[in-house]
Amino acid sequence: MHQRSVVRVGASLIVASLALTACGSRSGDEGGGGGSATKTAKIGIIAPLSGDLSALGLGIQHSVELAIKQANDSNAIPGWKLEAVPKDDEGKTEPGKNAATALAGDPDVIGVVGTLNTSVAQQVQPVLAPKNIAQVSPANTGPGLTQGADWQANPKRPYANYFRTCTTDAVQGPFAARYLFETAKITKVATIHDKKAYGQGLVGTFTEEFKKLGGEVVAAQTVNPDDSNYQAVISAIKPSAPQAVYYGGEYPQAGPLSQQMKAAGLNVPLMGGDGIKDPKFITLAGKTATGDLSTSVGAPTDSTEAGKKFLADYKAAAYKEDSAAYGGYSYDAANAIINALKTSLKDAKDVESARQATIDSLGKVSFDGVTGKVAFDQYGDSTSKVLTVYKAEGADWATVETKAFETK
Repeated sequence: MHQRSVVRVGASLIVASLALTACGSRSGDEGGGGGSATKTAKIGIIAPLSGDLSALGLGIQHSVELAIKQANDSNAIPGWKLEAVPKDDEGKTEPGKNAATALAGDPDVIGVVGTLNTSVAQQVQPVLAPKNIAQVSPANTGPGLTQGADWQANPKRPYANYFRTCTTDAVQGPFAARYLFETAKITKVATIHDKKAYGQGLVGTFTEEFKKLGGEVVAAQTVNPDDSNYQAVISAIKPSAPQAVYYGGEYPQAGPLSQQMKAAGLNVPLMGGDGIKDPKFITLAGKTATGDLSTSVGAPTDSTEAGKKFLADYKAAAYKEDSAAYGGYSYDAANAIINALKTSLKDAKDVESARQATIDSLGKVSFDGVTGKVAFDQYGDSTSKVLTVYKAEGADWATVETKAFETK
């Protein structure tokens, strides 16, 4: 930090003093307002930018980058330039923790969009929280992240800095159970999960609701996240004659599982959550994927005018990768932070002093986003409980039905 002193000396010293003062700020050329000095606030992105889940992670990254570019172009926060800082968590806990540590050590980081995986979020939350860095996930669905380990009996918010724009597995699992039992008239299912926080939690809430409705879980199996041969688990559930298999996990494993099920003569639909709702599932599962089912949070992005505009803007930006399943939620997450920054950075002298005010403002945001109304409840959860069922048809997922979940 430099202070300028008023000294009545020659013009050269005055010029030097002014130059020295200027080195303490940054000049922005993206919406900075006529070339005047601007300060920089960074929004981190923690997502799998490489590895099996990179199709989802890169869609998250680019959607956040689009929101930030549009904010800078419109000079959304006068005197400030926003900068995206993507970090690759590989969809794994340790790289995720390292990414959070790097962002937490940067005094210019004001918020973070991420993560994709619930298990990674469990490592990221305790790193960002002590620094009062706002975190908004577009994809975490584990209920415990916002309501604690005992979320069903005694919900208690563990981290005040954590929010999410998607709904949770407390809603998604039961939503899938109701569709299978009430709409598809399936009364017997087998369940499989990959032992990770997301898959285990999803199967847990699905199972509870399915049994409550009167359905029967005829087999319950687990696989390892890095398994590729599922013959043993298929052989274990096939004799129980399920009418469908509900899978808790993500598309890199779900695709081969579906293919191997059908090849082994278990010709029933595989259904999963938002973790399998990607065209790559169908590529991995092959032609026999037709009829498989998934749920995902929210309405289809292309079903609303705001969603269509987002997709058009994303296409015009010419990113190499698709916005994928969480693009709209990531764009809304970034814009939730940006909306909060309009208040918290207005009179802030630096980023660190504005962090708590950003968290406070985030809790009050309310705007019409790409995925619907963006607002948060007392736990930091999205107030929107809209979900969609999809069916695999051809090379992509077709919409079956979109509904708001209501507690019975």
